[in-house]
Amino acid sequence: MPASRARGLLYALAGAAIGAVAARAAYTAFTRNRPAELSGRWTRKNHRGEPITLLEGPAFVAGTGAAAALTPGLPGRLRLATLVAGVGSGALGAYDDLYGTTSTKGFKGHLTALTRGEVTSGAVKILGIGATGLAAAALVSRGPVDTLVNGATIAGAANLANLFDLRPGRAIKVGLLTGGPLLAASLFRGSPASAALAAVPLGAAAALLPEDLGERAMLGDAGANALGALLGLAAVTQLGRPGRYAVLGTVMALTAAAEKVSFTKVIAGNPVLNRLDMLGRRPVD
Repeated sequence: MPASRARGLLYALAGAAIGAVAARAAYTAFTRNRPAELSGRWTRKNHRGEPITLLEGPAFVAGTGAAAALTPGLPGRLRLATLVAGVGSGALGAYDDLYGTTSTKGFKGHLTALTRGEVTSGAVKILGIGATGLAAAALVSRGPVDTLVNGATIAGAANLANLFDLRPGRAIKVGLLTGGPLLAASLFRGSPASAALAAVPLGAAAALLPEDLGERAMLGDAGANALGALLGLAAVTQLGRPGRYAVLGTVMALTAAAEKVSFTKVIAGNPVLNRLDMLGRRPVD
């Protein structure tokens, strides 16, 4: 094995392990002996109408933040970009988790409300994640055009991941299925920094997947936004210009489609997607 691939594998294992251990430790700390006020604030009803905690999201953000700070092999600017993308989008998602309402939904709904002078929590999150996406992109891009494309991809991926967080384990499964090839490609190409970056969110997400599938917790906006942003950052830092444009186009197309169709209905209507979606989950009532 070439030295660069061996180093990439070592860094990837370190990033995944630190992310996993830190995320599990954070989840345990956040959910142990919670005060009643905190418990209610972070509790929502899931698709079954059962109470479920959103503290999985902050645990994911904490785990990936720790891994971004501690994982070897990440250059300074890339390390900072990882923290900005993950922690920034996670914090904005947490704001929407805590203060968001269901009266306005969807990307279009929040922006339409904004044109009427109504600043919703979702609009704050959308604009904020756009800003953090651009900030993270500015640290790893060359020139204003690349910064805009990469920033839009990071922010768009953050929003798209959240659209999948409607059933147990779905957002994490999508993250693993999209992030896995990024990690494999970076290892094959012998890019240690890219391998470390891709492994960070995958390790944290995999560690929290049992809680998600068991319907004890969910990522919420905080975790899903951070997961998408980090995978978007991993994509733009290792893909060439045609690949980055393709990713951005795909993200935009799926986001637009979500305004018209239900991903849940599409998945349920496809035998292969439905089997993947139900893997590890409780049977549907």
